[in-house]
Order: sequence, then structure tokens, then C-alpha cells
Amino acid sequence: MDRILLAILQKKLESIAEEMATSLRLTALSPNIKERADFSTAIFSATGELIAQADAIPVHLGSMSASVVEGLKAFKGTFEPGDVIIHNSPFRGGTHLPDITAIMPVFIEESDRPRFFVANRAHHADVGGMVPGSLPGTSTEVFQEGMIIPPVKLFSGGELSEDLLSLLLENYRTPQERRGDFMAQVGANRKGVERMQELAKEYGTNTILTAQKVLLEMTENATRSFIKSLEEGSYEFTDYLDSDGISPEPIPIKVSVHIRGESAIVDFEGTAPQVKGNANAPLAVTKSAVYYVFRCLTGEHVPANSGGFRPIEIRAPKGCVVNPVWPAAVSSGNTETSQRIVDVVFGALAQATDIVPAASQGTMNNVLVGGRDPQTQRLFSYYETIGGGTGATKNKNGEDAIHSHMTNTWNTPIEALETAYPIRVTAYYVRKDSGGRGLHRGGDGIVREYEFLTPVTISLQTERRIFSPWGLYGGKKGKVGRNLLIRKNGEIEELPGRITITAEAGDRLRVETPGGGGYGKEEIQKEKKM
Repeated sequence: MDRILLAILQKKLESIAEEMATSLRLTALSPNIKERADFSTAIFSATGELIAQADAIPVHLGSMSASVVEGLKAFKGTFEPGDVIIHNSPFRGGTHLPDITAIMPVFIEESDRPRFFVANRAHHADVGGMVPGSLPGTSTEVFQEGMIIPPVKLFSGGELSEDLLSLLLENYRTPQERRGDFMAQVGANRKGVERMQELAKEYGTNTILTAQKVLLEMTENATRSFIKSLEEGSYEFTDYLDSDGISPEPIPIKVSVHIRGESAIVDFEGTAPQVKGNANAPLAVTKSAVYYVFRCLTGEHVPANSGGFRPIEIRAPKGCVVNPVWPAAVSSGNTETSQRIVDVVFGALAQATDIVPAASQGTMNNVLVGGRDPQTQRLFSYYETIGGGTGATKNKNGEDAIHSHMTNTWNTPIEALETAYPIRVTAYYVRKDSGGRGLHRGGDGIVREYEFLTPVTISLQTERRIFSPWGLYGGKKGKVGRNLLIRKNGEIEELPGRITITAEAGDRLRVETPGGGGYGKEEIQKEKKM
């Protein structure tokens, strides 16, 4: 294919995914989607391969293909124009239950089968379960984490299934907000279908399919080229999750990365068995984290698609914490264990190349608050994640106060939070000197403090409160995070990483997030100054 035409089509496909993202964000109701942009949009082949994406959430994008494939399996041969499939099952390609994927077929002209699929995945701020926000601190099975949705048609031939929607909304604490977010997901997919049909009309379906094939091959070849640049061998690394929220025991995650010519085997043999708490990561999440690491190292110029998955074989023993069996609790596997998987794969590859960064904060610092709004008397459920420091590299310091690795969400503006919920933000600033020292220092974390204006239930899913983000080549560790509950009488309680607790009006929650690890020995920098 002509290189100029290929580049044009690549950018057009990516722009369609970006337009879907803009549509979803502008029309959603919840602050979590509208303000934090906790969603992803993408375009897939007729067989479910990722072919283009918006710049969004890595843990979504690397795993969404598995959800699309499961949707195809469930409705093989029965798609109609206007269908919208939704599902969230972690054991069928999903991540955790609040992440609901909406999939829509793209029919071109009079074709009798879909030629592409468009999809988005959005984090809903509540999908039922034992606590507001559906990410409990101490869940022990997936049923406690919300309503499980197998692949089902929310729309059939363009007609909404009111019965299905009513069933879903009856199980959610904030049904009006959920309905609005569902419709925003549907609208974004419809925009994607419309734009894909216009693209096929302008350039021809076969031309788009040829470009799809070439783009996948380009990414595959670039990934193979990167792997081939590494010295052949086996590289091991082990890191730990603080706990699962039930037992205080640390959870080892071990990886062996075997570089063999143009391919890599990433083997998690030796990782802890699945745990009772919710730190278990579904296999789709594990794969997404591994793919993300290799995608980072192949370079920004490489198209982001499923071609990069092809040279990498992932082995994860069934029943371990990175490949649990049903009905394991998994809610923080998506947010927290995914980050540690990134850390161990980077840690292994740091032995093969010096372009790997030191460890970033290694957590998403999940904060969930729910209760009854004293003004409206409606239930509310608020969810956000908080950024921290990133790891330093051989060329520069880490970034301060930013999300990293498997998440890519925005900050929730204080004005938006305080307008929507009976919560006041009483502190929000960079946590100075929390990054590890070194030739290049790790980025600093964040301090964020909330005062509650009504009685609430708080759930925390956080990590790196015991095990620090590591440095590289003599760089120092980043500081661990802290969670503090400050009662209105002045009493201060240090909270564990995973917990569900109640608070009264006037109580405050203070979250101090970890800094990133440093890179290189600080003494070298001192010698240079002399």
C-alpha cells in the first residue's frame, strides 16, 4: 500500500476513535467520566483485533479486545445494524465490574455481516455490590463487587431493551446517572459507526481492510525488531503487593522474561496463588499490563494495535493471583495488581536495556465515598483515583503528581467535586521530597484531603503503603503512601491500604500518595558539579 495513503488512513482511524472519546466525555453524566475521563474508545476488526484507539486508559485498551471477542462469540451470526452489546464479566475478557464495555457492529452498505466493530469501556461510579462505588476494600468474591453482566444486547436493531435496562438500574445506587452514562456510551459508538461508514464510502472497504492488515503487520514487525535488539536470555524479577486486605501477608508477583530472537515469553510461574481478597487480576488484565510494557519500549512512532501482541507469549498458571479462577474477588486486580505486573516486567527488562524507568508510584490510590446527599436525599457514589510520582529515567527526573502506567485519567477539579457531592476538599498539593533521590530523582506524589459534610462510607484500594517504589542503578526508593482518617475531635487513625470504613460529618480523609524511584547514583551528579 502507498505509504502516504496508509499514513492518512491510520490518522483517520485514530481520529474516529478520538471523536468517539469526545462524544462520550461531553454527553456523560457522571464526574468520573465527564471530568476524570475514566473511559476508553477504540476500533476493532471483524474478528476482534484492536486496530486503532484514542489516547486513553492502558488497562482498558490492552484488554478490551478480549471483551469484543467474547461478545462476538456470544452473538456469532446474529448481528444487526443498530445492535449494542454490553458486558463486564472479569472472567470473560473484562477487568472489574464497574468497567462496562459497549460494542457495536459496523455494517458497510449492503453487507450481510459486520466488517468492523467499534467499542468503548467506561468506569461506572456504582454497579451495586456491598459498598458504594462497587470497589470494596475487603471483598472475598466477585458477587460482592457488583452486578455481573454477561454479553447481552442493550439495543437490538436500534431498539432499546427497556426490560434489561430496568433490571440493571434497579441494582445500582445511582440509577439516573448510570442511565445517562449508558446512553453516552451508545451515542459514542453510533458516532464511530457513522464515521467508519463514511470512511469506507470515501476510500472503499477493501482499501480500509488492506490498511488494517498492513498496520497490524507494521506494529508486529516493530515489536519484533525491539525484542530482537535485546540480548537473548532470561531475566527474572519479583516484587510484592502489600496485602489483599484480608490477610496481612505480602503477595509476591514473580516474572521470568525469556528473550528468544524476535519473540518473548513472559512467564509468571512462582507468583502467589490467588488470594481471598480482591487483589486477583483477571488474565485479560495481566495480558494488558504486559503488552503495555512492550508498547512503551517500542516507541511512540509505532501504531497502537493488536499487532504488538503477536510476538509475546504470556504464561500464567491457572489459579494464581494473575490468572484467578471464578468466583475470585478481582476489583483491585484491575487497578492495583496491574500496576505491580508492570513493575515486575519493567524490573526484568531493566536487566536487558537501560531505557526502562525506575518504578513509578505503583498504585491508583482508589478512593470511593458514598452516602445520602442531605439536600436532595438521593444516594450518591463518588469515585476517583489520585496521581503520584513517576520513576526517573536515564535522561530525566520523574514527573510529579501525575497518573502513570495502567491508568491515564485526569484530575477531578475541586469545583466539580464540591458542586456534585457533599464533600469539601481541604488540601491538595504536591508531596515534596517523596520521590527517590538519584542522578535523576523520582517524581513527587500528592496530598489530597477531603472533609465530609454528611455521614459516608469510605472504601480504599491502595498499594505501596509498605513496599516502596524501587530505584534503578543506585537510585533511591520513593516514599510509600499513607492513608489517614482525621476524626472531627482531632483523633487521627492510620488506615491500611485496603479498607471499608464509615465516617461522620466533619471527619476528614487524607491520602498521601507515593513518589517514584530515582535513577542512578546521586554521587555521580555531585562529582559532575565539582
